[in-house]
Amino acid sequence: MVSASVAVLAGGLSHERDISLRSGRRLSAALRAQGLTVDEWDTDAGLLDRLRKDRPDAAVIALHGGEGENGAVQTILEMLKVPYVGTSSQGCRRAWDKPTAKVLLAEAGFATPDWVVLPSSTFRELGAQPVLDAIVDRLGLPLILKPDQGGSALGTQVVRDASELPAAMVGCFAYGDTVLAERFIDGTEVTVGVVERDGVPWALPAVEIVPESGVYDYTARYTAGLTDFFTPARLPDDVAKAVGEQAVAAHRILGMRDISRTDAIVAADGTVQFLEVTPSPGLTETSTVPMAMESAGTNLGEVFADLVQRAIARTA
Repeated sequence: MVSASVAVLAGGLSHERDISLRSGRRLSAALRAQGLTVDEWDTDAGLLDRLRKDRPDAAVIALHGGEGENGAVQTILEMLKVPYVGTSSQGCRRAWDKPTAKVLLAEAGFATPDWVVLPSSTFRELGAQPVLDAIVDRLGLPLILKPDQGGSALGTQVVRDASELPAAMVGCFAYGDTVLAERFIDGTEVTVGVVERDGVPWALPAVEIVPESGVYDYTARYTAGLTDFFTPARLPDDVAKAVGEQAVAAHRILGMRDISRTDAIVAADGTVQFLEVTPSPGLTETSTVPMAMESAGTNLGEVFADLVQRAIARTA
């Protein structure tokens, strides 16, 4: 392992700041254990000056939401020619916008729950109740609401009765101006990390998610003990293989690089229903990607130390 100075970019100003800081601390410790010189950088207005003055050999993006996943920070690093681990700015933009990702993968033949996307202005201009009624007529109940951009399930709510819809919509709009309403699919919730090795993406073992509340929301994701995880997922071999292949295909189609995470539902008939792709997956103590790495016989430090060296070589 060639020694390198690494800046782990975390924090930022998105709703997911606290989770990002947790991911950054854990990743930094894992990289130091691999012999790398690591500094944790909070991503703020001083980022550009610091990159110019204290230019690292490579940056690793541990930002969740906002500038860290919508391609903005990646664009800054690309302009300054700083090597970094993670997806390019263009790939981030494709995955960050959930409806765009669903369209691209549906066109590629993926199954994905039926959905509609509406900005808050539609409800103001056309009347909230008629629009809500039309959503239920189209998608039926139950359905799931989520901001069209963002992560960590912030603003995500399951609606099982039409009377719950107005309040759920208000809660969703607290995290974005546009809502993605999606048909709720009963089944086994799984998530699959994808890591590139020598430039070739390979799927980590799928992780099965069983939240105590029945909904894998922000609290269930980041509060120890509120969700049971099974790694590898309790799936038939052929379904597990299909889930992994879909995650790798999604990684390629959306232009992900180095690492990504695909979320899906395995319906009762075995159909894998694509939900979304995350270019900067969580790395906290309750996050699924580190669990999957350990199940595969590796760990966070080994994987990211290799990705750091690849990023440096790629830019050189």
